[in-house]
Amino acid sequence: MVSLALAISIYFIGRGKQKKKSISFPSLGRKFPKVSFNDLSNATDRFSTANLIGRGRFGSVYQAKLFQDNIVVAVKVFNLETSGSQESFIAECNALRNLRHRNLVPIFTLCGSIDAEGNDFKALVYELMPRGDLHKLLYSTGDDGDASNLNHITLAQRISIIVDLSNALEYLHHNNQGTIIHCDLKPSNILLDDNMIAHVGDFGLVKFRTDSSTSFGDSNSIFSLAIKGTIGYIAPECAEGDQVSTASDVYSFGVVLLELFIRRRPIDAMFKDGLSIAKFTEINFPDRILEIIDPQLQQELDLCLEAPVEVKEKGIHCMLSVLNIGIHCTKPIPSERISMREAAAKLHIIKDAYLRGN
Repeated sequence: MVSLALAISIYFIGRGKQKKKSISFPSLGRKFPKVSFNDLSNATDRFSTANLIGRGRFGSVYQAKLFQDNIVVAVKVFNLETSGSQESFIAECNALRNLRHRNLVPIFTLCGSIDAEGNDFKALVYELMPRGDLHKLLYSTGDDGDASNLNHITLAQRISIIVDLSNALEYLHHNNQGTIIHCDLKPSNILLDDNMIAHVGDFGLVKFRTDSSTSFGDSNSIFSLAIKGTIGYIAPECAEGDQVSTASDVYSFGVVLLELFIRRRPIDAMFKDGLSIAKFTEINFPDRILEIIDPQLQQELDLCLEAPVEVKEKGIHCMLSVLNIGIHCTKPIPSERISMREAAAKLHIIKDAYLRGN
C-alpha cells in the first residue's frame, strides 16, 4: 500500500492550482473515512467560536459530531497562512501513519480539501478527550479565579498520569520502527479521557530517525534538525541552538513531572536568575520537599496522620521517588539524563508499590 507520506508528496506536487473537492489519504493497516471541508464546516457550525476548544501555534481545535454515529471528535484545523503550518501538517501525518499506542491521542481521519473561498484546507480529526488537557486540569479555576478552587488531583492520579506519559514516550523513543522525538512535550499537549488516562497529542514538530543501522535504544540519538519547542520545557542544549536528541524529550518529560507535583509553571515568576523548576526541586530534595509540593498533596498527606504511620510514610516515599526521577530527567547535561525506558520502568515499580494495598 502506498505510504501516507508518499500520498501527501504526490498531492502537493501534482495538485498545482487545481481545485478539488477532497483527497483521501491511504493509511498503513486501516482505512480512514473520507471527510470534506463541507463535512467539517457543517459539523462545527462553520467553525463557530462556540465549538472552539483550543488554539495552537499552527491552528485551532474545534469540537464536532461526525459520521453516522455522531461521534464527538476534535477537529484540528491548520492555519495555512502561518509559517511552518504546511510542514507541521505533513510531519503530523507522517508520525500518525504508524503510531498505535493507548497513551497517544487516537486519530479518526484526515482532510485535505478546498474551503468555501477556493483556498487550501487541511485538518486532522482526533478522538475527543473529554477531560481536556493537563494544563487546564492543573490551573483552571472557578469563575471567581480563586486559586483554592483548582481541580483536586490525588497523588494516585498524578502517579498514573506520569506513568501514562512515560509509556507514550518510551514507545516513541524505543518501541517504534524508528526513533521519534516529540519535540514539544508540555501539559497542553497531554490530553485526558473520562478515566483520567493521559494521551500525548500534537505531533506537528516531531523529528524522525529511521536509519536501521542506528541503535534506537540510545537515549542520546542525535537529530540535526532545529527545534522550536516551548519556553520552560525546552532542554538547555536546544535553547542554545544545539542538536535535538531523545534526551531533549526526557528533559521536557522531567519538567512536566515536576510541574505536576509542585503545581508551578516552569515560567513562574519565581524561576529567574538561574533558578529553574528543576534546580528548585533539587535544592529542596529531599528534606524540604513537603514544603514545596502542591498544597493539595500536602493536605492529602496530612490527612494520612489519622491513618497508621506507615500509610503516610508510604505516600511520602512514593512522592520522593517520583520527584527523584524528575530530577534525573532534568540534568543540564544530556548524557547524564536517564532514558525514557529506564524512567518508565522505575515509575511502574513506584506505581505498583503505592497502589498495592491502597
